[in-house]
Amino acid sequence: MPLTRNNVIPAKAGISALKGFFFAALSAICYGTNPLGALHLYAQNYSPETVLFYRFFTAALLLMIVMLSKGSHFKISFREFRALVAFGFLFAASSLTYYASFKYMDAGLASTLLFLYPLEVSVLMAIFFKERIKIWTVLSIVISMAGIALLYRGGDGATLSSVGCLLVFLSSISYAIYMVMANRINLQMGSVKMTFYAICFCMFFLLLYSVTLGSGLPPLFTQASSWGWGFMLGLVPTVLSLIFMVKAVRIVGSTPTAILGALEPVTAVTIGVTVFAENLTTRIMAGIILILCSTILIAVKK
Repeated sequence: MPLTRNNVIPAKAGISALKGFFFAALSAICYGTNPLGALHLYAQNYSPETVLFYRFFTAALLLMIVMLSKGSHFKISFREFRALVAFGFLFAASSLTYYASFKYMDAGLASTLLFLYPLEVSVLMAIFFKERIKIWTVLSIVISMAGIALLYRGGDGATLSSVGCLLVFLSSISYAIYMVMANRINLQMGSVKMTFYAICFCMFFLLLYSVTLGSGLPPLFTQASSWGWGFMLGLVPTVLSLIFMVKAVRIVGSTPTAILGALEPVTAVTIGVTVFAENLTTRIMAGIILILCSTILIAVKK
């Protein structure tokens, strides 16, 4: 941040930056609440695809209201349509595997392992777009591998589920591919509009999966608490997280926003431990810290 001649941050700039950091922290914390709604709905015997359908259905309605209130148009070109269909597919794959992983491992650990996606973005850019792998990327990989090794056994000493680890990896790599594609295709549309259409196509693929391979058509929620948790998932970790992230990036940029994104898995771990009695040992805490440090290192050096 630029300083004055007296080496004092201008008051307006300082306040604006604080607002940006605050929005970035809120965005990460909001997204970290995913396990809160998902696990409560799992306890009511709803499948991951059903939970996700209601999450995105609510989010799509809320985003449509936002677009209408701003007078935004809904028209898209064929090029945008093709890209948004691809985004929707990747979004569905990432979300479904992420939520499914909660069935096999603690949600806090799943959220921490998902946070490896910025590192995977760097690796994908190096493989497919010939970006030079820097020493910081290699160091981040080493640190993250050390963190994963510490997490390989859960708090009860049992080895982490290989199925759960595979699901989280598929989720993070799907999201990394989504990030690379979004960066390369560079659609000239607002983030709210792009997210609205990506979510709509995401719902289509979720329905397709649910009908052909999953639990069938999503059943209608029959309890008030189910509707409440479904609305919460659509509002807090989806719409509010997006709005706060956009505000943060505009004020302080993508790097500080990415760094404060570390609060996302921290929030998920806190919810898992305090609400769902998930295990948290010194070894697991050390593993989580190493993974967060590896991702923050990538963000800082970018």
